Amino acid sequence: MTGVSRQLARGRSLARRCAMQALYQWQLTAQEADEIEKQFLGGEEVKGADIEYFSELLRQCIGKKDELDALIAGHADRPVEQLDPVERAILWMGMYELQERLDVPYRVAINEGVELSKRFGATDGHRYVNALLDRAARSLRAAEQKT
Repeated sequence: MTGVSRQLARGRSLARRCAMQALYQWQLTAQEADEIEKQFLGGEEVKGADIEYFSELLRQCIGKKDELDALIAGHADRPVEQLDPVERAILWMGMYELQERLDVPYRVAINEGVELSKRFGATDGHRYVNALLDRAARSLRAAEQKT
């Protein structure tokens, strides 16, 4: 990986972390996405993050919440409403990337979700996130997995 691609990957990782935190906040406070986005963009958390990707994840996950919840529900062993808000935010982003961002390799989407879960989620939440995203990738990215 070149220095430029490493920097882009780091910017995307930071964008995911910020988006996960913003989505968590959205779930708990029901603030408007614009308000949350403005708050994050004015803070230190986003320094070095891919701002456009952060905004896309935040807005698309909120806008496609019902669709993403249905995707999660198709692979989960419990109702989406019973999921921890951190894991739910991570799963929204992972499902969004698997379904909509074909430029993001499925392994990257899964790995980023697992790493966020290890850092911010419940004790074994990363295992659950890994299992759900892996199951979803089998159907959403079947062609990519064959290569």
